Amino acid sequence: MPFSFPFRPRLIDALQGYNQQRLFQDLASGLTVSVVALPLAMAFAIASGMPPSSGLFTAIIGGFLVSSLGGSRVQIGGPAGAFIVIVYGIIERYGVANLFLCTIFAGILLFLMGVFKLGSLIRFIPVPIVIGFTNGIAALIILSQLKDFFGLSIDKMPGDFISQIKILMRYANSVDLNTLFVSGGALLFLILWPKPTDAPSSNISWRRLKRIMMMFPGPVVVLVVATLVVTWLPFNIATIGSKFGGIPQALPTFQLPDFEWVQVKRLFAPTITIALLGAIESLLCARIADNLIDDRHDPNQELMAQGIANIVMPFFAGMPVTGTIARTMTNVRSGASSPIAGIAHAVFLFIIVLLAAPLAQHIPLAILAAILLMVAWNMGEWREFVRLRQFSINYQIIMVGTFLLTVIFDLTVAIEVGIALACAFFIYRIASLTRIEALSSENLKLPIPPGVAIYSLFGSLFFGAVDKVEALSQPGKEPPKVLILKLNQLINIDTTGLEALEGLHKYLKKRGSYLILCGLTQQPLSLIRRAGFLEHIGIEHCVDELPQALAKAAALIAAES
Repeated sequence: MPFSFPFRPRLIDALQGYNQQRLFQDLASGLTVSVVALPLAMAFAIASGMPPSSGLFTAIIGGFLVSSLGGSRVQIGGPAGAFIVIVYGIIERYGVANLFLCTIFAGILLFLMGVFKLGSLIRFIPVPIVIGFTNGIAALIILSQLKDFFGLSIDKMPGDFISQIKILMRYANSVDLNTLFVSGGALLFLILWPKPTDAPSSNISWRRLKRIMMMFPGPVVVLVVATLVVTWLPFNIATIGSKFGGIPQALPTFQLPDFEWVQVKRLFAPTITIALLGAIESLLCARIADNLIDDRHDPNQELMAQGIANIVMPFFAGMPVTGTIARTMTNVRSGASSPIAGIAHAVFLFIIVLLAAPLAQHIPLAILAAILLMVAWNMGEWREFVRLRQFSINYQIIMVGTFLLTVIFDLTVAIEVGIALACAFFIYRIASLTRIEALSSENLKLPIPPGVAIYSLFGSLFFGAVDKVEALSQPGKEPPKVLILKLNQLINIDTTGLEALEGLHKYLKKRGSYLILCGLTQQPLSLIRRAGFLEHIGIEHCVDELPQALAKAAALIAAES
């Protein structure tokens, strides 16, 4: 089958039958999402160790590319909270220039994953691994924001978990009360602000008020209100202007990122981390959106779009791009019908930056910290820890192990070890389901000639279960004259399982006994034939039904007597 390279953005199909009503609907949704994206993009960038403009430009350019070229109708791309810990760690260890290089390489990997149609494979990552690293990242985001939330006099937070705990404990007595008042009030405001998931109230007036309040995103309201309060009242706390000097009123110029080729070999692990996390985040987000809009995205096209966005962003001093769950859900709830909504979100966000950039310098960092704490709390699936006792010990080990490895080490190690554990437990589980049972005349309702033993093999004969077959050839024990293996319930066999059958055949032949295979299914028969074992054992020793096998066994015993 020739290799095909389908590149068809969902935008092309979505524009068929497009009308004015859908356009207005998409423009309204795009405007809503752009307002939500404004504080989040700045907060994600600052928490990642980059200027707020990097997050905004990533949301604008990356969001435009993902919506224009992606495989989902409603996916919104941009900087994501899941990348905060990853980006901060890379900058801390390798520098910003090498972050840009990692992002470009990760973009190339994402694009190639889409080209070679590997999008569906991301779904095979076990659920406990996804929950474990998601909760781990959320916990690390919370930890990283405590400095700005409490106004601690820490110049720069370290990148690793242990060092962060040490420095937070060392400066715990330097809490700034003004900062805590602002950030604590903002967090309380976000918690109490009405949400679509809140239970409906019986009071009609309150229900109407909540409906009006929900038209305005909580993060935007608290950002505006708290900024005005801090500006008018004599609060001397850190702001975007005092730390970064404000936000430019234009897109950054295209420029090649600086890097040294000698560093490339050191960037393999962070590159894989960005690519893998980007793929998981974007495709999980697209799947969640599919369930809400009764649609199905193209995972390979989505990966190619994410790849292109990540290749482009470093040339504009941007961050890694991925699908964003909060903004995508806002897009869906706002009634988006096509990728035009995502494109409009990028355009509106650019207009907002052009108009409101001078005002952004007054935004307190404590407000962004409060917003990120709320994002991280909503991001984590904390109830899964409570529900752990409902699942198997294997599930518990994988989830808790992935969580702890993400927090203490990094995401790459967590996913590698998590997948290795999941594979090991899966192999053990499948091996435990594979069994061999001795059959008697009472079981079969058939007479079994003397000197004949029948065993039925259930499950999968693979490298993890060959010991079941090897147990039939015990040195020092006289084997039966004819051993019949009933294989009609053998699902599959691998080369190690085939080698075990060959070993059993040699063992029996050396002692003057015979092996008969009965009821081979399609996959085992195909492998046995291709490997030449069928001719080696003798095609007459492979039969379809058990009565044929018993008749053949009786004939072999009679010929020897």
